[in-house]
Amino acid sequence: MARAMVAKPVIGSPPLVMTPTQRLPVSLTPLDVALTLLLEGIRPVGPIEMPLAQALDCIAADMPALPANPACDRAAVDGWALHARDLSGASSYAPLPLAQPPVWVEAGDRMPDGCDCVVDADWVDQSGPLAQVLAEAMPGQGVGRRGGDIPEGGLAVRSGQPVRPLDLLIARVAGLETLQVRRPRLRVVNIPAASGLAATTRLVSQSAGAAGAAIVSGEAAGRDAASIADALDGETCDLLLTIGGSGVGRSDATVAALARCGKIIAHGLALQPGRTSAVGRIGQIPVVALPGAADQALAAWWSLVLPVLDRLSGRSPRRPVRLPLLRKIASSVGIAELVLLNRDQDGWLPVAVGELSLRAIAGADAWLAVPGGSEGFAAGAAVDAYMLRD
Repeated sequence: MARAMVAKPVIGSPPLVMTPTQRLPVSLTPLDVALTLLLEGIRPVGPIEMPLAQALDCIAADMPALPANPACDRAAVDGWALHARDLSGASSYAPLPLAQPPVWVEAGDRMPDGCDCVVDADWVDQSGPLAQVLAEAMPGQGVGRRGGDIPEGGLAVRSGQPVRPLDLLIARVAGLETLQVRRPRLRVVNIPAASGLAATTRLVSQSAGAAGAAIVSGEAAGRDAASIADALDGETCDLLLTIGGSGVGRSDATVAALARCGKIIAHGLALQPGRTSAVGRIGQIPVVALPGAADQALAAWWSLVLPVLDRLSGRSPRRPVRLPLLRKIASSVGIAELVLLNRDQDGWLPVAVGELSLRAIAGADAWLAVPGGSEGFAAGAAVDAYMLRD
């Protein structure tokens, strides 16, 4: 009878250790349920005062009413300041002599009393003893009216809106040096991948910066639960993200680390892509564990993280763009599926459903999520999508 061969450990070799793997529950958590639980109790952070140069992309808060600018009528062009009513009937064929010499002004000068227009230099003939006007003018021609750039009581930017470069221009013209903004602190912890790349972490961090968050970066010393737990410092942030290690592979331990430090609200979401994402809390700090793959991380970023950041920053609701579908979208019931769209001929053209290649992500104009209870949308149906490009 043949004997069974039994493998013997090599003397001096490290012991073989079986690492328990993370498991997804039999029933996945619906996306809307996970988001509701994640948003529970979250309030906007307090406003802070920031120099204009640092306020770009932050969410405005408590904006002061501005004085009128310009504060008085000013010349908008170089030329002669006159009263339009005094020029009635003037033309090159019938020059109109002026009883008083005209006043020369340059752009930005205060308009002289009694003057309401500025005419070009060659409209006034000064070759004779009396200056003569060669054309009529309209009241306000060549004049920057009081409050023309900024009306009395206007705002540099509305509260709840992102600060744009044009908003900063208005603030500088109004003489402001700082703005009141809300800027949530976001800690992004990279779980090192075997490849050593951190491309997804960089993408998420850059996207968070563009959304107005202050980024604090960190990295776990390893992919084991103890190393990841050591990096989960929620005390210095308003929202904590982890990138990688949320799957069910033998080296995935992010969810186990989160369970050590806080509590897990849901692991395994009815979201495609992004099924292995997890949400939880460490104390009162919301935590979102994003998968390491870029498409899965982006799906969870758009559908979970952005709503939390918007709530923390007090941002006004994002406005989707409603257009008809140029082609139907078919989706599986029970799973919220992310769809990438291109805008074409005043309609949405689906380019990827559920499976998002990097090429499709880079070329997409917008995205939408098909609810888990829907089988999709018919061609011609009007749907709301969120823009990825301005």
